[in-house]
Amino acid sequence: MEEKDELRETGGEGGNAGRTNGDAGRAAGDAGQTNGNETDDQEYEKICYMCRRPESRAGKMIVMPGNMCLCHDCMQKAFNSVMGSGMDLSKVDLSQISGMPYMNMNFSNTEDMPEMRISKKQQVKKKKEKKGPDFELKDIPAPHVIKRRLDEYVVGQDQAKKAISVAVYNHYKRVYAESLKAAKGQNQQDGDDDVSIEKSNILMVGPTGSGKTYLVKMLAKLLDVPLAIADATSLTEAGYIGDDIESVVSKLLAAAGNDVEKAEHGIIFIDEIDKIAKKKETNTRDVSGESVQQELLKLLEGSKVEVPVGSNQKNALTPMTTVNTDNILFICGGAFPDLENIIRERLTKTTSMGFGADLKDKYGQNANLLSHVTNADLRAFGMIPEFLGRLPMVVTLEKLTVDLLVKILKEPKNAILKQYIKLLAMDEVKLVFEDEALEWIAGEAIKRETGARALRAILEEYMLDIMYEIPKDPNIGAVVITRPYLERSGGPLIQMRG
Repeated sequence: MEEKDELRETGGEGGNAGRTNGDAGRAAGDAGQTNGNETDDQEYEKICYMCRRPESRAGKMIVMPGNMCLCHDCMQKAFNSVMGSGMDLSKVDLSQISGMPYMNMNFSNTEDMPEMRISKKQQVKKKKEKKGPDFELKDIPAPHVIKRRLDEYVVGQDQAKKAISVAVYNHYKRVYAESLKAAKGQNQQDGDDDVSIEKSNILMVGPTGSGKTYLVKMLAKLLDVPLAIADATSLTEAGYIGDDIESVVSKLLAAAGNDVEKAEHGIIFIDEIDKIAKKKETNTRDVSGESVQQELLKLLEGSKVEVPVGSNQKNALTPMTTVNTDNILFICGGAFPDLENIIRERLTKTTSMGFGADLKDKYGQNANLLSHVTNADLRAFGMIPEFLGRLPMVVTLEKLTVDLLVKILKEPKNAILKQYIKLLAMDEVKLVFEDEALEWIAGEAIKRETGARALRAILEEYMLDIMYEIPKDPNIGAVVITRPYLERSGGPLIQMRG
């Protein structure tokens, strides 16, 4: 009996110890949950289920059954529609109403509501207060440094690279000055800070395949800023089928990881801008042409735009945020077909009679005729003057020649030939291109009239059989691409190992 009593006492002590450990574990879990909730409260803020406004804009939220958050305005509308009375919700302390434990605006007694968990869909990250610029002035690379880095990836187009480097350098100096002024809380009339630097957006004009999009991609990569590339052909006036103008900013916000501050210092490249030119001789409403230019004016000038977070579609279930486009650099690019004819017609009007007169065919064979473009030519093409006024810097790209195309094949860091050489090097095979073969490829690309894009198409066509046959024989050590092989009058030179 004494042994049984001792066992019972030992078992009781063990049970009590186990219960104590369990209580301690639950307490630790509750503490961890509390810390997690505190962390979420520090980083995230709640969103109204109805109007989708965050807590920083709509005020304290009311938590309803089902873990739904409602702001004062939406709750007041709900009371007015249901009760039809003049009850003012803002004067009622909802936390003291009995029978409604969920409607606690201050969340002081959350321990009584352990099941209350706000969904992540009703939370967005809180905006951090800016205490100064996000970067230092010394962090902005000088124009010659930007151009030197671009030279490693883009061949030719020296004038275009120089103009873009200066424009980007001045733009980020402007962003730095505006951030510094906002941090100090100074007005524009204070002392020497009364000079406000205006934004200079860029319009790139060049034939297809001359490197407009590639140049902007490399620029964003070198500067390490978010980049959004949008196609102007998909944009329509608000209210019609297609993408609204705000979808351009939504793409930039997504590229910045939904970080508004980072997106507001990014770059937006709108390609195919010539496709929204004003249609001539039409009596119908041009919802995808001139109207899109007019809608883009507010973005180019700088305005606050409401855009959805994490989606390109505006609906009741998507949180909205405000993005200021004042510090976003806009670069518009287009091929502008037939613009050369407009320039040539304007230049030949100045011809006169006599020994000192210019010949009418002086500009007929000029390969760089686009370098003479003016705002009057672009207006004649179909761009409205208000749109051109917000793109003060016009950059023209040269038409690619045979020599430039050969350099594009060989010289850039990620040149097309270097890519094929690396692919065959993985099979321990050396790939060599003769100079005459490269000239033939460049000449063929000129005939296709698609610029540098034609180079990869030609190489894909002629390298297909080589890439298929080489791995069959492990004794092959080198392959030389000759011009007769490209002209279909011979084959490549095959060198065996040893």
